[in-house]
Amino acid sequence: MLRQVLLALSHRPAIGARLERSGLTRGAVRRFVAGTDIPDVLAAVRALPPGCAAALTYLGENVATAEAAGAAAEVYRRTVREALAGGLSPSLSVKLTQLGLDLGDAVAVANARAILEEARRGGLFVRIDMEGSAYTDRTLALHETLAREFDNVGVAIQAYLYRSERDLDRLIQAGANVRLVKGAYREPPELAYPKKRDVDAAFLRLITQHFSALARGARGLCAVATHDPHMVAHAEAEAARLRLPRDRFEFQLLYGIGADLRDRLLAAGYRVRVLVPFGESWYGYFMRRLAERPANLLFVLRAALQGG
Repeated sequence: MLRQVLLALSHRPAIGARLERSGLTRGAVRRFVAGTDIPDVLAAVRALPPGCAAALTYLGENVATAEAAGAAAEVYRRTVREALAGGLSPSLSVKLTQLGLDLGDAVAVANARAILEEARRGGLFVRIDMEGSAYTDRTLALHETLAREFDNVGVAIQAYLYRSERDLDRLIQAGANVRLVKGAYREPPELAYPKKRDVDAAFLRLITQHFSALARGARGLCAVATHDPHMVAHAEAEAARLRLPRDRFEFQLLYGIGADLRDRLLAAGYRVRVLVPFGESWYGYFMRRLAERPANLLFVLRAALQGG
């Protein structure tokens, strides 16, 4: 019930604006969000432990104008240039609605292409995030379009959607680089598993599905994005069972969560990447992180009581 409430609140940006003005949650937000600008996020990347990779995401979605979409794309391009100038080589994680998908496929593709071209010049990878189910078909179609032109682009698949095993099969056949996530949007039971245990079971199936294909010689890479120790243990066991080389998959974690897990995986020799978000539009992302693990709400309340 609490998860559903938090997901519902994630669609109420006016609440986020009031929280930002109050300053009460600033300390809690900074646990999950590196800061508001490019220097903030690059400093967070430098603070990661040796051997830990980073994926940078500029927060925001569902922009209403072409100017806003173009501005978001330019932030990503500047991030690439400043990261490379500072000796860093993170990947990027982008949302197509932030790049203008609501204004039409052509707007989003043009902005995504500009980011991909900038990233490709620097040898960086770009992941297209998966958003709510209303965008799934268009996101997969635009990823397919861009993948014909760029070899540095990948996409995400959400385990809670009933369709995801079929979608993953198509991506495997295309040799795609795929991030597996549980899913963090509010979806109707006609489209997504409503119960956590069913989402967990689907996530385990997707790991085995992708690892098995990679072990049989499929192209691509699997990014297992989870903090759940049971899911991580399953991935470790399947990789060992299938004798899957460790350069064919990686674990992905969220900034501010799971430092112990991150360090254990790094010490064991696994590839680990941390998603580091930045920007002013933190509210929707922040509420979805709370919904994924409502226990984090205690941290927020504690920070608020302490004045942020």
